[in-house]
Order: sequence, then C-alpha cells, then structure tokens
Amino acid sequence: MTIAENLAAVRERITRAGRNPDEVTIVAVTKGFDVAVCRGAVAAGLHILGENRVHEALTKMDEVPEAEWHFIGHLQTNKVRAAAGRFGLIQSVDSVHLAEAIANVAPSQPVLIEVNVAREPQKSGADPDRALEVITATAGILDLRGLMAMGPSHGDPMLAFIGLRKLRDEAEQRLGKALPVLSMGMSGDFEAALAAGSTMLRLGQVLFGPRPARSMVV
Repeated sequence: MTIAENLAAVRERITRAGRNPDEVTIVAVTKGFDVAVCRGAVAAGLHILGENRVHEALTKMDEVPEAEWHFIGHLQTNKVRAAAGRFGLIQSVDSVHLAEAIANVAPSQPVLIEVNVAREPQKSGADPDRALEVITATAGILDLRGLMAMGPSHGDPMLAFIGLRKLRDEAEQRLGKALPVLSMGMSGDFEAALAAGSTMLRLGQVLFGPRPARSMVV
C-alpha cells in the first residue's frame, strides 16, 4: 500500500475511535527512512515529520524544507546548540537542566515535557512524581505547549495515557494557562491514546511499514 493509502486507513481508524481526524495531529516518524520517503510523506499530506536523532534530522531538513520537523527522541545537552531553534517542536524535554540549556540558545522554542508515565527505567522522561516541578520551571522560560509520553512496553496503555491527561489538567490549573497538546500514541497503541484524550499521534510503521535495517540519512 502507498503512504496515502496507509494514511487514509489511519484516519478511518481515528474516526472509528470516536475522534475527528481533522482534530488529531499526526507526526510521521521518519527515523531511519530516506529522504525519498520524507518527500513521499509530505506529498501524501503528512506535513509534520518526526525524528529521534539530531544529525539525521538536520540533514533531512535541508532536503525537505517544506515540512515542519519535530524532535521526538531523547535530547542530550551536548546537542542542544544544534537542535534548539531548528525544530517546530521539541517534544522530549525531561528535566529543568535541559529546559534551561534550550532557553539559553532559543528562549522562544516550542516544547513539550516528556513524562515517563509508565515508570520504566529504560525509558526517558520526567518522573511523574516530579513532573509538575519540571513543567512549572519550563513554562517560565520556554514556549510550553503540553506533554508527551510513550505507552508501557507491556500491558494495557490506557492507565498511563489517562495519567498523562490528568497530569496535564493539574498543570493547567497550577499554571493558569492552557496546555493543549497531548502527544501520546504510536503505531501499536494509538487507539487507546485517542480514547484517553490524545491530540497528537507519533506514527511510523503504520504509515511506512517496517523501518529499514540500516538507517539511511540521505
């Protein structure tokens, strides 16, 4: 199936989940796919592309400047100077230290706070018990748009996704401002994320098929 056909199937699944596809943002995760796939995604109507690695993303940005690019992987502080100000949204701020490093380079950078709602040690993200501290500090120095999370590696993701939504609601009350973006849901669990209130999905395999064994950057 083509990317356009896969996208149509995803939009139909969003509708069956009781949501309006026009009100759910899809970030097409192009990590590991070459520039031709990125261009094909944009041609199919996927105008926001997501990458996990700074160098790979920056290379593709130069080749596909018409796309909006989001950074969705763990951002190391030594890559902040290269990344800050280049992405339409950095979705993976997980500490006050990282937020401050980004603010030193690009104080108007739009960001999300990544929260490790599944409490899995192999995953990045702020500890849910300390996430409000990170949210409050980040909101004062960057353009905070909302929260991001990955579902658990095993089991029902619904509790984790509902937990992120409740944390967002609590943060909005504390800050006195809207945090409209809830980036949660990937190819294997996006229907559960939609049921829990996701406004942004990060989808790769369901759109493009299996990722190539060797990551192609150009």
